[in-house]
Amino acid sequence: MSTEQLDDWQGGWWRPARRCDSPNFGPRPANTAIDLVVIHSISLPPGVYGTPHVEALFTNRLDWDAHPYFDQIRGAEVSSHFFVRRDGEVVQFVDADARAWHAGRSSWRGREGCNDASVGIELEGLEGLHFEPLQYVALVRLCQALQERYPVVDIAGHEHIAPGRKQDPGPGFDWAFLQQQLAWPDRCFPECVVSPRQG
Repeated sequence: MSTEQLDDWQGGWWRPARRCDSPNFGPRPANTAIDLVVIHSISLPPGVYGTPHVEALFTNRLDWDAHPYFDQIRGAEVSSHFFVRRDGEVVQFVDADARAWHAGRSSWRGREGCNDASVGIELEGLEGLHFEPLQYVALVRLCQALQERYPVVDIAGHEHIAPGRKQDPGPGFDWAFLQQQLAWPDRCFPECVVSPRQG
């Protein structure tokens, strides 16, 4: 790892991100390798972008009465390590060395409880719809930074680690483009998103 790459981190905090501390986190189990990145999508209310509501949700400051939809999530205490806004801004809520509360009941490649060993990245968006080019730029940079600091070997969507329960980031997310930009091998990605090789 280069000196410049090391300088991008202060402990588990990624310096290029805007820090916004969430109280919703805990310790990872002892000797757990942080080897999975989980991609999510979120917008509050659904399909409405650029609001302060996601940050308020992850920091337990959401006004539950501000929109009728919020009744459906009233009292939720959740977090993600990172949130990538539509304009590419990255916000970090939880030290990546710690366990954020983003995956819920989940399993990946035979291992239960994905929160224990994963970093959660929320993209501002709605499952099934597209994401912005600036979000992909930020996501690629962030994933590269995570792999430089942690032994990341897998990347998956919330829909892959909690099938039937979650659908994000959904069919609007361009996995092929992400794989092309990261140049990570097929084995790092869910089999269902890997494009067959030509010739």
